[in-house]
Amino acid sequence: MSTETAQVFFTLLAIVAAVTTVTLLVCRLLASRSAGARAVVDAFSGPTLVLAAVVAATCMAGSLYFSEVADFVPCTLCWYQRIAMYPLVVILAIAAVRRDRDVWHYVVPLAGIGAAFSTYHYLVEWFPEADSGVCKSTVPCTFVWFRELGFVSLPLMALCGFALIITLVTLPQEEA
Repeated sequence: MSTETAQVFFTLLAIVAAVTTVTLLVCRLLASRSAGARAVVDAFSGPTLVLAAVVAATCMAGSLYFSEVADFVPCTLCWYQRIAMYPLVVILAIAAVRRDRDVWHYVVPLAGIGAAFSTYHYLVEWFPEADSGVCKSTVPCTFVWFRELGFVSLPLMALCGFALIITLVTLPQEEA
């Protein structure tokens, strides 16, 4: 797979994650008033932990592809996002196997921290003057490796992943 193909592939996954997040949030808000919205929430309520684990694993695979195969050198903020995402793969996989509905207590804070770093990194890409000096001059956080569709970059992809993970693990769970 070429780097350009991977960029498009992961961009499409990020857009799907963003649309799914917004759809689930809207359906959750409307579930008490709409049978259709309730049906959407119910459809996702069973496999939420498995889906969240798959999202985290896909995010991890994408970050590893871009750094190890495409040779995109991660900046400091990229590393902070990875520090938040990588443990989620293990935590969510174990929770899915154990059907641990209380895992959201651990996942939401970790994914929330990752989302905060992703948001800040995305803003720094667009507004370099917002850089607080956290990154090194050799690998500046303001450097944009690519911007697919004019707005999707690596930090936005991570943000979409974190947002979907938070949304999935906080959905009401089916009774076993």
